[in-house]
Parts: sequence; C-alpha cells; structure tokens
Amino acid sequence: MLARSLNYMRQCIFNFESNALALLGLQRPPDGFSVVPIGECYPQNNTQSLGLIHDILNDSILWAVPKKRRSVEKRLNRKYGWPDQVWKPLVPKKNLLVCKNCGSNHEAGFLCPTCYSKVKEETEAIHQAIEAELGLNPLDKDVVVLYQGEKDGVPDEFHKGKRIIEMKKERPPWFSKNLLEKTTKGLATTTSVKPTDLA
Repeated sequence: MLARSLNYMRQCIFNFESNALALLGLQRPPDGFSVVPIGECYPQNNTQSLGLIHDILNDSILWAVPKKRRSVEKRLNRKYGWPDQVWKPLVPKKNLLVCKNCGSNHEAGFLCPTCYSKVKEETEAIHQAIEAELGLNPLDKDVVVLYQGEKDGVPDEFHKGKRIIEMKKERPPWFSKNLLEKTTKGLATTTSVKPTDLA
C-alpha cells in the first residue's frame, strides 16, 4: 500500500514538472498537449488551453475539497444538534433550588456558590496562618487548627504530638469543628466493646 502511494505521488510530481516545463517552452510538450505562446494573451480559440490547464490540475494536484454539497438538514444538525441527543442552544434550567442558609439560588446536586465562597475564604485564612507559623517545610506531625477559646478545657494529652495553630478569632458558626478532625467521637472511657445489632 505504501509503495503504491509513493509510486502514485512520484508519477504526479513527474507529470506536474513536465507540464510546467512545457508551458514555459523549455521542453517539448507531450502528445495531446498544446502550449499557448506567452505573447498571445487572448487567443482566438482558447478551448485547447483550458483543456491543458484542466489536465494539469487533474493529473498532478490533489485538491482537498468536498465533492458534494452539504445539505441544509446536515448543516442545521451540525449547528444546533439534535433535540433528543445533543441540543446545542441554551436551554433554561428547571432544577434550581434556594439555599437554606443564605437564600441564593443554586443548581440541584451542587453546592451553593455563595456559601462555598465563605468556606474558601476561611480555608485560605487557615492556610495563611499555617504558612506564617510553620513555613513551607514538610510536616512530620499532624496540624490542629484551634480558634479562640477552643483550647480551654481540653487536656494536653488530647493534642499530644500535634502541632497547634491558633486563630486569633472565634470560629464561625457555619464552620463545623468536626470537619478538621479525623473522628467526631471523643476518647473512650472503657476498653470493652459491646456487640450491637445482634439477632
């Protein structure tokens, strides 16, 4: 297949070169071709010259143009899509909900962007506090973020072996403390485990 394609390309180039030289008058044109002299810009009978140009373009140059016109239906389908498959024009959304916390509208199945922007700002403040105190060095211990007044009443053994970052403000009411902890339960007072959900 490759040898056949290369042979076809070589033949096309050879035809183009021979036809170009024949047009310039540097080589005898092949049989069946006629060359119009350069001085005669508008010959009386130009059917032979048009045939020559047509043969040159057909024999030696491959044009990458469509052979058939695209129908109106296909053009509209490519532009607007199909209603039952992919519909490209804008469609009004009917699955909007009202946030219970801030009252902003958001799409069902997605977080409220207004509430999430507040969480992003608070998280960025936590990152800046950690970077200011610990730097950008790799950490070998867990980091605990405590807001103002959260360290009081907690035994030191609870935060033993952890790095504590204190924020100089109170924790926002919507920012849960359990989000930054590995468990939501406190330390167990007994070592015995009772089986549950027995038949």
